Amino acid sequence: MFKFLRLLKIIRIVILYGIDEIAISGLAVPRLAKLIDQLIFWRDISAPRGERLRKALEELGPVFVKFGQVLSTRRDLLPEDIVDELSKLQDRVPPFDPDLAIAQITKSLGAHPEQLFAEFERTPVASASIAQVHFAVLKDGRKVAVKVLRPGMKASIDKDVALMHVAAGWLEKLWADGKRLKPREVVGEFDKYLHDELDLMREAANGSQLRRNFAESKLLLVPEMYWDYCSSSVIVMERMNGIPISQTARLLEAGVDMEKLSRDGVEIFFTQVFRDGFFHADMHPGNILVSTDADTFGSYIALDFGIVGTLTDFDKDYLSQNFLAFFRRDYKRVAEAHIESGWAPKETRVDELESAVRACCEPIFDRPLKDISFGQVLLRLFQTSRRFNVEVQPQLVLLQKTLLNIEGLGRQLDPNLDLWKTAKPYLERWMSDQVGWRGMLEKLKAEAPRYSHIFPQLPRLAHQALTLASEPRHDAAVLASLLAEQRTTNRLLRIVIYFGGGMIAGALVAQLFLHLYYV
Repeated sequence: MFKFLRLLKIIRIVILYGIDEIAISGLAVPRLAKLIDQLIFWRDISAPRGERLRKALEELGPVFVKFGQVLSTRRDLLPEDIVDELSKLQDRVPPFDPDLAIAQITKSLGAHPEQLFAEFERTPVASASIAQVHFAVLKDGRKVAVKVLRPGMKASIDKDVALMHVAAGWLEKLWADGKRLKPREVVGEFDKYLHDELDLMREAANGSQLRRNFAESKLLLVPEMYWDYCSSSVIVMERMNGIPISQTARLLEAGVDMEKLSRDGVEIFFTQVFRDGFFHADMHPGNILVSTDADTFGSYIALDFGIVGTLTDFDKDYLSQNFLAFFRRDYKRVAEAHIESGWAPKETRVDELESAVRACCEPIFDRPLKDISFGQVLLRLFQTSRRFNVEVQPQLVLLQKTLLNIEGLGRQLDPNLDLWKTAKPYLERWMSDQVGWRGMLEKLKAEAPRYSHIFPQLPRLAHQALTLASEPRHDAAVLASLLAEQRTTNRLLRIVIYFGGGMIAGALVAQLFLHLYYV
């Protein structure tokens, strides 16, 4: 029932805010809008379309707000007025009552903020779809940020995700490409990551891991977590000073090298993906600052670690081969990698897939980022994958989303950035480290603790093997004994299943008879 009521609410909000008449990238439904205007004359659609879309997403809840956050980075796909409004969803979602935040802190940490902190600011400094942030000062003088989970988040997300699961099931049954695109698996991944975001202790652990991964680098700064003040609904972390990466005018005024900043962003992304297999997967502008401190001026500052992505060694190897093949325009290798990984059917002709991939990608090379759109490239690749029955890999959905975020940031920082030339040397160096002598040495170091336990045992193991080899073997007798014992066990199981099944069936029939009798 709640799914049906939620669906009705979505329809009501779409109509109320006039979302049906908003044209995006030339798409519109004017006839439907005209009919609705005639039937529902009381709705007010005089506000700008971007404002109406933003308010509709806010009213629909956190899942839809996150959708708006992703759209806000795509200035190449959406009109400027809509993107400007959706950008407000990144860190300017309406806050909830500070008294509720204080109650949450008191419940989670066992004491009132006045007892925990030397100072606590009631007014939040940032408010997002899942939580809001208050500044505070610890008793020892350290400045911190206190992140508090929004009340009622789990119930709200459960309702929306339940609808998404139903829609995915319909899509898989009714659409020709449904099974190949694995919508249920994709929604399942989205469901898991959204619910992971609701556990702030998990977010703190993610931030701690990312901080450790970049401990020796000045490219990316991650705040320290103060574990004595962390719980599943409240976390306290080091307060970071910087300029939001979306405020390019302030960055230029402060003297930040925008070209270097854009190149550093590309390196940070590929380092997280290919070196660590652990990447920040919610990189919209509201979660990134640029440091203004003298010692770390111009470095990235990452915030909000509720959603991170992980990749297996197989995924990393496959992706690196594909990226390098793309950068080298070796489309045959791209086609071969798809088939070798099992993503494309084994019977796929390499030359046909190679030709299709070339048609998608060749037009974008040697052009600055401002002149190309990954959104359009992804659309053409999608059409190609449908033709060749290439399966969607749910574990890479977050990576695809992050790539779109990275492209959106790149356009804001340096429209002339050549993504290919920036990334190619890094990927070539990484591949060399993996398959060259350095990679072999690192793998030997990683396996050394295991070898240290095995080597001292080798003489004893060799002696045991030689002793067993010299003793007469009675494999036939042992095998016959095992088979006889198995036959006895099988007879007992059949007896148990026969009588046990009859008793269960009888109980079910009796229960059904009693139910019908009393009804």
